[in-house]
Amino acid sequence: MREVRETRDEVRERLVAVAAELLREQGRAGVTTRATAERAGVQAPTIYRIFGDKEGLLDAVAEHEMAAFAAAKADASHPSGDTDPVTDLRAGWEMTIEFGLANPELFALVSDPARATDSPATRAGIQLLAEKVHRVALAGRLRVAEDRAVDIIHAAGTGAVLALLSQPAAERDLSLATSMLEACLAQLVTGTGVPTEDRSATTAAVTLRAEAPHLSALSTSERLLLTDWLDRVIAQDTAHHHP
Repeated sequence: MREVRETRDEVRERLVAVAAELLREQGRAGVTTRATAERAGVQAPTIYRIFGDKEGLLDAVAEHEMAAFAAAKADASHPSGDTDPVTDLRAGWEMTIEFGLANPELFALVSDPARATDSPATRAGIQLLAEKVHRVALAGRLRVAEDRAVDIIHAAGTGAVLALLSQPAAERDLSLATSMLEACLAQLVTGTGVPTEDRSATTAAVTLRAEAPHLSALSTSERLLLTDWLDRVIAQDTAHHHP
């Protein structure tokens, strides 16, 4: 039984690798079950047995490629304690933009909402972004709730890549992505722009919220209560500033 499982896994890996090659070379339309099977040296029914259909194969390609990117991004994201967390956040943004522009067909595939919501690889990428945002919060520099900051930056990054990909390669203005990030950071992070109002109380609440799970002087129930209070303060401020 073990040998059968290993053989199936090897065939699956080869099919995913071949489909990824076809996606890069010919786009989504080029990833047919026939072309994939021929290049991988298997019978077409094998694809249906392993993946269900072409869409299942594309899902596997998207997950595999994004998992590889997330791993590479994680390897490049081991900041020391004195590394500026905002600088680290910018570096992650730049990696994402570069990856999207270098892999247009794959990016279009993984940015499809129907796939992104269920993709473990996409969730892993968002988790890496969440970790970077958490470091900004711990440093006392985040103006809004962590999950809101993650949503805004993720949406901005996806939009920036798709906007650039819609332009002819020779005419792309890469400063568009940089300007979009800086616009986000000016609203989300202290020290990167001129806020229209004093948000120091909210920043303090966000910072304490990031620290709350680690406050050993409090009991579990006290930490949960503190977290609930801080979430309400942050939510009220967010509603006030973003009607």
